[in-house]
Parts: sequence; structure tokens; C-alpha cells
Amino acid sequence: MCRSRCNAMFKSRILNSLRLFRRNEDGSIAVEALLTVPMLFWTIMIGYTYFDGYREAASNVKAAYTIGDLISRETRTVDDAYIDSMVDLFERMVQDTASLQVRISLLRYDKKRDRHRVRWSANRGYDTALSNANVATVSSRLPPMSDQDTLILVETKNIYRSPFRVGLEDTEMETFIFTRPRFTNEIAGSV
Repeated sequence: MCRSRCNAMFKSRILNSLRLFRRNEDGSIAVEALLTVPMLFWTIMIGYTYFDGYREAASNVKAAYTIGDLISRETRTVDDAYIDSMVDLFERMVQDTASLQVRISLLRYDKKRDRHRVRWSANRGYDTALSNANVATVSSRLPPMSDQDTLILVETKNIYRSPFRVGLEDTEMETFIFTRPRFTNEIAGSV
């Protein structure tokens, strides 16, 4: 009899202790913080990484348009020193320049043969310069042009390396912009 009564008292004490433990809210903030702070920190890292990636992509596009616009206003001969200064300008406008590639070309459209001709091309980092032999690789991406019309083509490639590893791998950012010359149809080049 004593044995069953002792078991019942023991059982009742355990159940009572569990009820009190369940109602007790001491230390719940610490437990909640332990669970949420890593998720909050990870979310902030993701937000910063993606924002930084979009900022870098916008900087690449702005730099390419700036180069195209500066060359379109040029009335003197574009030489290697001028192209090098354009690449230097690009490097100042973007953050990561370790893998920067720039190719600037002046193209003319020949309506009779229905093809583009390269007047001059300057290459800094690409495998090959743009030439009459390989201009067909970019022709489909160019706008419709009038006969003997020219345009400046600025191509850039750069690799974005994210500051945190949150699922965004190194991304190649490529810009392909074209601009018409402003003051003359022909910009001389000795590159």
C-alpha cells in the first residue's frame, strides 16, 4: 500500500514539476535570440550581397556608356593612349577590376553587302580584337543601320565576386553598348 502511495506521490510531483516548468517563462528571450539571431544575420548578409551585386552591375553599365559617350564626342584621332585612359576611367568607376576586359570598336554598315565592317578596334583583355573576319559574331546584336552609317561599340566583361558566400557564385557581368558618333560619321583611329 505504501509502495503504490509513494509511486503516486512521486508521479504527482513529476507532473507538477513539468507543469511549473511549462508555465515558467524565465530565459525565453535568450532561447529566442539564440534561434533568431543567426537567421537575422544570414538575411542581412544576403541582402547586402545582392545589393552589392546590383550596384556593381549598374556601375559596369554606367562606365561603358560613359566611355561610349566620350568617344562619340571625339573629333581627334583615337590612339592607344586614349584607349588606355578610357580603360583607366572604367577601372575608377567600378569596384573589382582584377578580371576586367574592354573592347572598343568603330563599325560601319555596308547595305550593299548587308554586313558590318570594322574601321578600327582596340582590345584590352579580350582573346581577340574585333575584325572583319569575326564581326559577324556580334552583328545580330547591333541595331538596324543606314548605309555607310557608323557606330561605336563598347564591350566589357568583368567578374563579380560576392563579399559573402550565401549562394551567389562568381558572376560574369557583360556589357554590350553602342553609340552613334555625335559630330562626324567617322572617328579616326590609330589603335
